[in-house]
Amino acid sequence: MYNLLIGGAAGQGVDTTVTMLEKFLKKSGYFVFTVRDFMSRVREGHNFSVIRFANEKITSHSNVLDGIIALNDETIQLHKGRLKENGFILCDTIIKTDDTRAIRLNMNDMAKEIGNPRVSGSISVGVVLKLFGETLEKAEEVMKASVKEQYVKINLEAIEQGYKSVESKYEGLERREGNYENHMLISGNEALALGAIAGGLKFYSAYPMSPSTSILEYLASKSSEAGLVVEQAEDEIAAANMAIGASFAGARAMTGTSGGGFSLKVESIGLAGMAEIPVVYVNVQRPGPATGLPTRTEQSDLKFIISASQGEFPRMVIAVRDQEDAFYQTARALNMAEKYQIPVIILSDQYIADSTSTVKPFDISRITMVKATDESDIEGEYLRYRYTEDGISPRLIPGRTKHLVTADSDEHTERGWITESAETRIKMVDKRMKKLEKLYEELQEPEYIGADECEILLLGWGSTYGPIIEAVDKLNEREGSKYGALIFGDIYPLPRKRLEEMSKRASCIINVEQNATGQLAGLIRESTGISCTDSILKYDGRQITGEEIVEKIMKGGRQ
Repeated sequence: MYNLLIGGAAGQGVDTTVTMLEKFLKKSGYFVFTVRDFMSRVREGHNFSVIRFANEKITSHSNVLDGIIALNDETIQLHKGRLKENGFILCDTIIKTDDTRAIRLNMNDMAKEIGNPRVSGSISVGVVLKLFGETLEKAEEVMKASVKEQYVKINLEAIEQGYKSVESKYEGLERREGNYENHMLISGNEALALGAIAGGLKFYSAYPMSPSTSILEYLASKSSEAGLVVEQAEDEIAAANMAIGASFAGARAMTGTSGGGFSLKVESIGLAGMAEIPVVYVNVQRPGPATGLPTRTEQSDLKFIISASQGEFPRMVIAVRDQEDAFYQTARALNMAEKYQIPVIILSDQYIADSTSTVKPFDISRITMVKATDESDIEGEYLRYRYTEDGISPRLIPGRTKHLVTADSDEHTERGWITESAETRIKMVDKRMKKLEKLYEELQEPEYIGADECEILLLGWGSTYGPIIEAVDKLNEREGSKYGALIFGDIYPLPRKRLEEMSKRASCIINVEQNATGQLAGLIRESTGISCTDSILKYDGRQITGEEIVEKIMKGGRQ
């Protein structure tokens, strides 16, 4: 397993080089996992990406580096402390460094001689491929998928020049049977968008807000092929209410944003809850409050999401755990919203949204579509909010039925007429809350990983999934260690069965979260009475790694 960092200032082509290199590695049959770290500015600053590749599945990133591709001096200064002793630093001769691990090539002049100073990134890709003993067999295929047709030839020449400039340094990783060449390389936001399409999405509205914007961009790029209406609204409030209107009119609808935008959508969630209109909300978390750190990651919105909007009404909150999970859970969210006529909120974060991973092709057969109410099922008078045993009333679509379809933000009768009757109010609240009884039956228990009889239990949710997997595997390598972890996807209502079973066996329970207050631990304590023994919390805007989790557990004496 190898780890490469590519860094430079915004505008220097970091992302272009990363995209090209990860495609080469994936085409070579490796599993690839790339995490991106960038500042909230168009030019200058310091941006970098870390590409991790192996001949086996990777679940997270690492801070230990095998190589650094430095496009400026700052990259070397900031990251050389993470580089292995036998690692390398690839940089241009204009960058001054006395580090003995440096491979300094006149890449800028080489690019000018080739005919385009912008192909220096392709030269560095060629160098890396040679260092790791790779061939240029897939070069033309990758280049055609990476740049416009008129630039393919010159970039191929640049890669070849870089390839010839150095000797191999590392042995290539042994290819395993059934390698990852035919898998997808996809970001979390792209996977989420594809999951929405697979789940029958027909309307998406949003106002651009990092790090959710690429969902809007991706869906817009596929709108014609997928038969979608994608609307960039004038603001977050409009986007949310458009989605509610589209759903009322019969289209499966979703709206996406980040924490600050979600704050503006709060009132609409109450409207969807009262009117019993199915809508999926996506919140791709970033650090707050206010503008916070726009391009960084955090898990600090959980309690806010669970209680957003005034009053009491059923909702569901799903935290996606990785790129593959983002696809299937988004499709499921649309179905759950449709089935229970409730708002369903998907929680992601910048780490999942912007990182790319090798993922096996999605299986559409796993997605079962929920059907709307058939008019032929309605006997006698149609009551939109009919009292039912499970709280789910028949839902017809206006314009597709002879019946009058009503909706209102005020409390209402079964017909949908406004009322202030105390008796009706109680009945309607009880009717809506009955949905939770059936919803509990469909909750997915948290995934368990680790020792069969664990003594120390880690708890996480969402994007801590990958780092926790790596940490538990590492911890259990030690003789006599019995570590396990539960990572929640469905998070509200909280599934309790597996948690209650595992907590009885564990002598220590540690919650691992990307926030300052341990919000999952608080929710668990409130819902079950189970208290965590310790917490591992990170809230500097950077994703925790498996190595950090292991280090903190060892320092805490939990061995």
